[in-house]
Amino acid sequence: MTAPPRRYATSVPQIAELLAAQIETLCAELLPAGKKDGAEWRVGSVAGEPGQSMAVHLRGARRGVWKDFSSADPRHRGDALDLVAACLFSGNKSDAIRWARGWLGLAQDYDHNAMATQRPAPVRKIESERDEDGKRVAAKRLWLEASETIKGTPAADYLAGRGIELGELGRVPRALRFHPAVICAELSCSRTGERIRLPAMLAAITDASGQHIATHRTYLAQHGGVWGKARLNSAKKVLGGYVGGSIRLWRGASGKSLADAPETDAVAIAEGIEDALTIALACPEWRVLAAVSVSNFSNIDLPPQLRDVWLICDREKNERGRVQAGDARERAVRRWQSEGRRVREATPPPGFADFNDWWQAKRRQGTAAQ
Repeated sequence: MTAPPRRYATSVPQIAELLAAQIETLCAELLPAGKKDGAEWRVGSVAGEPGQSMAVHLRGARRGVWKDFSSADPRHRGDALDLVAACLFSGNKSDAIRWARGWLGLAQDYDHNAMATQRPAPVRKIESERDEDGKRVAAKRLWLEASETIKGTPAADYLAGRGIELGELGRVPRALRFHPAVICAELSCSRTGERIRLPAMLAAITDASGQHIATHRTYLAQHGGVWGKARLNSAKKVLGGYVGGSIRLWRGASGKSLADAPETDAVAIAEGIEDALTIALACPEWRVLAAVSVSNFSNIDLPPQLRDVWLICDREKNERGRVQAGDARERAVRRWQSEGRRVREATPPPGFADFNDWWQAKRRQGTAAQ
């Protein structure tokens, strides 16, 4: 299999749009002496001294648009990419593009003709499929385009930032892959209308027979040089129908496939990938699955020989969420108990939203104690 192309469709307007999506973080880095003033970032000038003469819009249709009113230089106004050029490179746009691509975590071999050469028809078809069979085919195609391992990729860096060091697991889950350029439906270039691509961690969602039925996407971006989830309304999305499927992240002590798992295996089922990997680190002897959503817990089919099931639960932030999650977990417990399995629930200690939050805090405490 060939690796996904490093050069992909990210035009100059798209880079400016991506920077604008993180404009407050960008302003704090480029102009740290400035201050947030309502919907604007205010500073003295592009030199960065404290003051009010320069304004950068932080929200709305003009997000990223700025002007230095203390200067008559036409380069001292423009979009978010122009801001990088003015603050760091005396207006040099080429240097600003290279810097911005690095800050955003985009591939460095940028090509101004990429919009024409790296927008193949199959990708457009992936996003236009509407029926379930089409979505499943599109999900599998996207999966096959990605690198076969996340080792050494931004996806691994993202997980490391969540306290999940793959080296400690001893083996990299094959259910995870990295793709450098996945279309994001939430973002489009305001000038061209083209949808923007972002790096993403992909996860294979498989059914009881092991068939690939959907692909989970976690969109990634760099924030101040550190990889994290992209700042979107929803950085996690699923292509394809995933009901009844799961992400098989860890095979536990036996190392066998789910279908061939010995009856001595305990299986832990978490909602998300990060929580599931946290459990794999904390209890590597357990087999671990991610259900994608709490509502999917009760839909997952388990081999009959697996009798010991742990539900890994989050602490919901509001009453409505607690009720809905509680109902979903109860359905799962009733179903698996009716199949003769022993079902137990594990919840993170008070004060933590999920086990990954707890795990990160534990790691920080350990580091501080050294």
